[in-house]
Amino acid sequence: MPKIKSKKAATKRFRITGTGKFKYPKANKQHILGKKSPKRKMRLRKSGVVDKTNELAVRRMMPYA
Repeated sequence: MPKIKSKKAATKRFRITGTGKFKYPKANKQHILGKKSPKRKMRLRKSGVVDKTNELAVRRMMPYA
């Protein structure tokens, strides 16, 4: 049985935590920051966790994570 290839786009976007959840960096923090409030920019600094409904899809993209 051959090995399954991982989706390289997913491996670059998601990291697995110690508890087995997937975390990712938030979007919209690269440019056009002048119109965004400081509170919004502060929230964008933190990483997000993949929701339970999408977790199976991410697991399929990263079979050995």
